[in-house]
Amino acid sequence: MRFPIALRHVAPRLATGAFILNSGLTKRGMDEESATGLHGMAKGAYPFLEKTHPTTFARLLSSGEIALGAALLLPVVPTLLAGAGLVAFSSGLLGMYLRTPGMHEEGSVRPTEQGTPLAKDVWMLGIGLGFVVDELTSRRR
Repeated sequence: MRFPIALRHVAPRLATGAFILNSGLTKRGMDEESATGLHGMAKGAYPFLEKTHPTTFARLLSSGEIALGAALLLPVVPTLLAGAGLVAFSSGLLGMYLRTPGMHEEGSVRPTEQGTPLAKDVWMLGIGLGFVVDELTSRRR
């Protein structure tokens, strides 16, 4: 019997999917004050989010994280698709890290103490890129 996903993808999909799903579930029903803080940081990096109400932003982010976390956890979702979603999501987080003053040392990508919680998301980008590259190159075999 063949697994719907490669065995080598199971551990990183489980770890990353559970982490993102938990994050999304935690944001679900976020109070106005917390949503405003989250939205404030996001719109500082991505000004187009200014037009979105903070609670709407938090609800949409929560839904996106829940969907991505579930996609990574469910073996019926192809790894290429789940990996592409992970690349997009983590790229957005890292973009926020790079665009937010005080998150990294001036003239460097090295995180400050405040930036470490966002900078650590580079591991998700690495996992997502690994999934995409592995799926694209293994199809040739």
